[in-house]
Amino acid sequence: MTPFTEKVIRIIQSIPEGKVMTYGSIAFAADSPRGARQVVRILHSMSRKYNLPWHRVVNVKGMIALTEDESHSMQKLLLMGEGVILDENNVIDLKKFQFHPEITDELTD
Repeated sequence: MTPFTEKVIRIIQSIPEGKVMTYGSIAFAADSPRGARQVVRILHSMSRKYNLPWHRVVNVKGMIALTEDESHSMQKLLLMGEGVILDENNVIDLKKFQFHPEITDELTD
């Protein structure tokens, strides 16, 4: 596993209940500001294996990126169950709900 992948996994695992991060903010926190698409791949391939809170990751607009109805609905329900509010356009207020991890040795080592 690459160091970037390990960092991404630790960062996603650190997102607390009721908060979200964007693919890009995770990539930035993992020292690869242009690595958002890699974050998508890591989530897709490793969420189950590492029990990642995949539902807490949204796109840069604060929207659920999944387009399949069942997956989209599941993510929305999980977020709402944690107290994350989506407006009438299914947008999350990132100023209120975005998690900004402290980049510590624990997350990046």
